[in-house]
Amino acid sequence: SKFSSSNTFDFQRSVALHLGRCPQPPVQEDFNVTKYMGTWYEIEKLPALFERGKCNQATYSLLADGTVGVHNAELANGKINSIDGIAKVKDPSQPAILGVSFFKGFPDGPYWVLSTDYQSYALVYSCNDYFGLFHVDYAWILARARLLPADDVSRLHDELTAAGVNVNRLTVSDQTGCDVMA
Repeated sequence: SKFSSSNTFDFQRSVALHLGRCPQPPVQEDFNVTKYMGTWYEIEKLPALFERGKCNQATYSLLADGTVGVHNAELANGKINSIDGIAKVKDPSQPAILGVSFFKGFPDGPYWVLSTDYQSYALVYSCNDYFGLFHVDYAWILARARLLPADDVSRLHDELTAAGVNVNRLTVSDQTGCDVMA
């Protein structure tokens, strides 16, 4: 069988089940989706199975119908992999809570902007409830540059901890040797 024990380990490390429903952390007040557009680089992430490469980045663009185009790209084995999706604000009174879909017919994944200054950092959280019994959560620390100062990262860790996220599970994203992604 091609399913090795290292794959099992990766899966267990990547997805952590928690009892109970998703937490509801506070999101960015007065979120301005237009100022959020552009490219963001992944600095740290709560392990997510669907991101295997390095140089992970996301580019957001406002579309004519008011939705947001999402272009995620990474470098894996010297090759650029990318996927495109659509993000939508679910409730205009809460613009920092979006749903992102990469495949037609599949439910949107939650995308909560917990905090951002639009120019240097963004803190994003996602959580899926299963039957109201347990949940799986994800988090991303994003930056406008491939590096974010340690004091900013530390402050964002504090925000995640306050939101109930175990920051010890975050992994540092490799943003070196990414010139080909420009």
